[in-house]
Amino acid sequence: MTDTPLTASTAQNGGKPTVVLVHGSWADASSWSEVIPRLEHDGFVVRAIPNELRSLAGDAAVVRAFVEAVPGPVALVAHSYGGAVITNAATGLNNVVALVYVNAFVPAEGESAFQLAGPDSALAVPDPTTVFDLVPPALPPTADSAVYLKESAVFGPFAAGLGRDDKALVYATQRPAAFGALTEPSGEPAWRSIPSWYVLGVKDQIIPPAAQRAMADRAGSVVTEYDAGHLGLLSESKVVVHVIEEAVRADVTVA
Repeated sequence: MTDTPLTASTAQNGGKPTVVLVHGSWADASSWSEVIPRLEHDGFVVRAIPNELRSLAGDAAVVRAFVEAVPGPVALVAHSYGGAVITNAATGLNNVVALVYVNAFVPAEGESAFQLAGPDSALAVPDPTTVFDLVPPALPPTADSAVYLKESAVFGPFAAGLGRDDKALVYATQRPAAFGALTEPSGEPAWRSIPSWYVLGVKDQIIPPAAQRAMADRAGSVVTEYDAGHLGLLSESKVVVHVIEEAVRADVTVA
């Protein structure tokens, strides 16, 4: 029988967990471009998969279906809104041995991403049209409204820590989130039964450090702070990879 790509990946991995990366809003899988080669250099099979950014339940279902198709253990890693997605996607999955949150939302049941960002987030402004472009450009937004970041938001708080050319690339290539995905209440959290790690950016203006710390502490995550803004997975990828590998090496069992 010919191996499927997922089965072949497990064979190449030498029994290590497959690292599955889930990007956040206003991004795509290329946001892991600095992380992937480091992990592959260290012998890991990595899959950076699409996060559809349409609804929290729907996005989680897509990720869950992919993870269920991966033979063997999985370390599930997410950035930003992706954290809410893996929190829902991994609930009850026996092959997920670790959750790693990178500047990410870690919701409890009933909480949304926008809610968790809190009043101190650079995106929590009285007039949302100063930081967001809506498609269609009608207020109030509906659940299906596509939400883009304005150039000023990308070049300011969102991509702080990157060079100008990289900021321009982030702005030009951003994928919109549906408004409903960012405001949808979360379901039963996977972190109640799966060990978790958290990479906390102390210069993050999108999910402020205090908000990150509160979520990580509540989930019982092993916390590593680093001198990074919201896109630390690009600017400080070495730290992110170190924490992912720490999670993979840990002697964990899934409840």
